[in-house]
Amino acid sequence: MLRRRYRPGWKPSWHGRDLLSLEVEDGQTPGWRLVLDAVRISDRIPVMLKGVEKSVCPNEVEITTLLGSPPLSSDPRNHCPTVFEVLQVPDDDDIQILVMPLLRRHTTPRFDTVGEALECIRQIAECVQFLHENKIVHRDIHVLNIMMDASPISDTLFHPLNQRMRRDFRGKWEASHTRTERPVKYFLIDFGSAARYDSVDPPPMEVPLPGGDRSVPEFVGYNLRLPLSKVKLHNPFPTDVYYLGNWMREEFLDIRLGMKSRVSGSIMHSRRKGMEFLRPLFNDMIQAEPSQRPSMDQVVERLEGVIKSRSSWRLRSRLAKAGDHPLHGLYLFVTHWIRCVRLVASKQPAVPSYAETSG
Repeated sequence: MLRRRYRPGWKPSWHGRDLLSLEVEDGQTPGWRLVLDAVRISDRIPVMLKGVEKSVCPNEVEITTLLGSPPLSSDPRNHCPTVFEVLQVPDDDDIQILVMPLLRRHTTPRFDTVGEALECIRQIAECVQFLHENKIVHRDIHVLNIMMDASPISDTLFHPLNQRMRRDFRGKWEASHTRTERPVKYFLIDFGSAARYDSVDPPPMEVPLPGGDRSVPEFVGYNLRLPLSKVKLHNPFPTDVYYLGNWMREEFLDIRLGMKSRVSGSIMHSRRKGMEFLRPLFNDMIQAEPSQRPSMDQVVERLEGVIKSRSSWRLRSRLAKAGDHPLHGLYLFVTHWIRCVRLVASKQPAVPSYAETSG
């Protein structure tokens, strides 16, 4: 069932009132083509509908449903969304609709501790390792394709299109718990550019396929108008490693200019403090020469080693931002350590593992 805006007989609630469309619930419209929210009638679960043009993304439906089905869905490293149903558009054979859970951007609420950030990194790294192990490449890993299930940290539903607001638009959405108190599961979404291979020996060689991150070194100089005979082919697996490493670097070490939003405009994501110990790993993952980058098995192994080398108190330390106002930073510092003492007393792990709580 779609929201009332998309039902027959709908009339804009802001008409005749001193309001803008963006200020009311039924004024919210999707910013992406072929994406819309809905509710599953049988159990009232919020879902997202994603239209897939088979002529544009021929592998997306097959790969997405494969990853969400047994036996692959039982692997704890699988952080790919479940597909509830695949619908066929009645009057267009080219478009199928994936019905999937409603997820939230992974960046809000902010990470409270170093351990929380490391758990996010670990889950996504393990997911890419899982994909590569099953001969699948994602080919479009970036900040907008990493989401989370926010249900553990809040009983209040957020609006699917304006996630800063509650679903009923009666106030701002806020988390009731931190990610340490209630561990969350992160997801890697959007398999529109993904590919699956029968064999990776020898490694597959592909034409460059630029995604949301346009900084890939092996794609520099690529021109769509070049004849195929003059295009330098590449192995997409090391490119996935680059995408992952560059997202980690931008998200947790360096200042990144956020993508534009109709609601909030362009957002500057401040550099996080206290994660510099990860820079050697990230730098290896984004080396210009693809053959010099580590494999995903090596990435996960090194990441686990780094996590184990950190003390519990270091992992529990507050993940501060470079742009925090001093007074706001002081408030966050005090409330953080009050909460931290309580979590230590209750023997809550410093790195909140969703796998352990769900198991």
